[in-house]
Amino acid sequence: MAKPGRVDLWPAVPKPDDGEKQPWDDPLDRPSRSHEDIVLAQTIAQEIRAMIDRGEQIDTGTGPRPVHEGDFLILVRRRAVLFDALIRACKAQGLEIAGADRLTLGEELAVQDLIALLRFLALPEDNLSLAVALRSPLFGWSEDRLFRLAQGRGDRFLWEALRNDPASDDTRAVLDDLRGQVDFLRPFELIERVLSRHDGRHRIRARFGAEVDEALEAFVDLALSYEQGHIPSLDGFLGWLDASDAEVKRQTESAGRRVRVMTVHGAKGLEAPIVILPDTAYRNPPGSPAITQVGGVPILRTVKANATEAQIQADEASRALRDEESDRLLYVALTRAESWLIVTGAGNVEAETSWYARVAKGMEALAQMPLATALGEGARHEHGDWPAATGARAELGDELALAPLALAPIPAPPELRGALSPSGLGGAKAMPGDGAETEVALARGRAIHRALEVLPSVPADQRSARAQALLAGLDPDEAALCLADVKRVLDNPGLDPVFGARALVEVAVCGDWRGRALWGVIDRLLIDDTRVLAVDFKSNRMVPRDEAQVPEGLLRQMGAYAHLLRALYPGRRVETALLWTAEARLMPLEDAAVEAALARAALDPELAAS
Repeated sequence: MAKPGRVDLWPAVPKPDDGEKQPWDDPLDRPSRSHEDIVLAQTIAQEIRAMIDRGEQIDTGTGPRPVHEGDFLILVRRRAVLFDALIRACKAQGLEIAGADRLTLGEELAVQDLIALLRFLALPEDNLSLAVALRSPLFGWSEDRLFRLAQGRGDRFLWEALRNDPASDDTRAVLDDLRGQVDFLRPFELIERVLSRHDGRHRIRARFGAEVDEALEAFVDLALSYEQGHIPSLDGFLGWLDASDAEVKRQTESAGRRVRVMTVHGAKGLEAPIVILPDTAYRNPPGSPAITQVGGVPILRTVKANATEAQIQADEASRALRDEESDRLLYVALTRAESWLIVTGAGNVEAETSWYARVAKGMEALAQMPLATALGEGARHEHGDWPAATGARAELGDELALAPLALAPIPAPPELRGALSPSGLGGAKAMPGDGAETEVALARGRAIHRALEVLPSVPADQRSARAQALLAGLDPDEAALCLADVKRVLDNPGLDPVFGARALVEVAVCGDWRGRALWGVIDRLLIDDTRVLAVDFKSNRMVPRDEAQVPEGLLRQMGAYAHLLRALYPGRRVETALLWTAEARLMPLEDAAVEAALARAALDPELAAS
């Protein structure tokens, strides 16, 4: 690629002022939001989601088409805060992402859970390893269940308490089977027994997602490679793991329709339709070594004030080499884009040697136009005819569609039942006569939820433009209706606590309800020392006058949230409320009403049969 068809320069995210709270001052203030790298990562993920949702188009040589996740390649200079934050932020936005291009097996949570189980099998008196294994997806114990087992055991080992606990027969059966095989199976066979016979692979995948498969397979391969040069004992394998630092390189060149996050070094030889460079701020040079070379002779360095001329010249030569390497790396980064290059940064971008400053200086020599971004006023240079956004999300193209395989379906184990959603517990979701078509109402609700998730963190003077971009895929009349609802809610000062910095956004909760797994996402969650408040947004056109008119399905949903939150916060008062966007009104719900509705859901015959 010689030149991208479009170059965007977004404003950089500055470091917080010295007077702002630092991340360790108050954990309730969600300090991660104040770190410039975190803010930038969240903004980039939101913008990728917005570009896909509004059907932004790109021409890769075969005609215009809407962009999808696989078009995006995000390049950083090192695997630091920004690298991990980008992956987390993309996952939070529901984007398909390939994950890190390199992973260290010992740092993967799924591998750590397996190692904890192996440590217990090698030494049953290891209380901590057993506790970790029980809390892992392999057994799925809750914190409360583990506490009740461990708290009253006295001087006994945790394994002894587990063996004498009648409520733990299922867990004990698995552990007894594995302990009975420790002296007969190699580490590889023992790990495969956990993953296959005892459904460990499925359980771990359900918790961590499909991307964990690569780490699991790499761990199994590691056990096999250990056996090639060592006596295959469990103790020996665990000791070998402690002394090793296994790393896996992912094949992100063929990530398909997934966002890729890589280092610039790792991207050499690769290209992508859209490349984002977020790591462009000034970086302090590495500390000088205690010994340097002058003319091939090592000398002991001294402080700069007392440096000899030879040392000064050697330092200057070393600095020049670093600058040249930085320039080469910048060239590699800039030339990875096939069509669209986006440059931004976080922190100090004013220094002349920063990548951001160099790109900005180059942009000054180009014909450019102002560009409104989520970070403020930016600049754009483009050539060629760029197609307008379609206002619709990209669908899987025929060229990528795969023919279905003629395989028989794998039956689910008879004892397993599907997880329930709080919004799927039955009952009406709207008042009689609401009149809205189901698909129209769902699309409106999704659009309003999305806008209320994103816009509170956007400066007030930029909200209107951002809201219009978020609602671009709707019918104009529906978009105007949603925009009015969102504006009404955000302009209501009485709702400021719901959208303040202390409110948690889109909080996923899960737990057990009458022997069934229950999982849902709470729109807003406010937590303090004495109470927990769950708020759910409702975009119904007909709004109940009071709690007595609230539809049954909504009461059941809020009752399910309250049930899950009481298990998470046993010492605090749990409250629920509905925010009716059509009137910008917050309606608290009585505990007795939502509890009674949840009890009625348990008697619903359709729910019991599902």
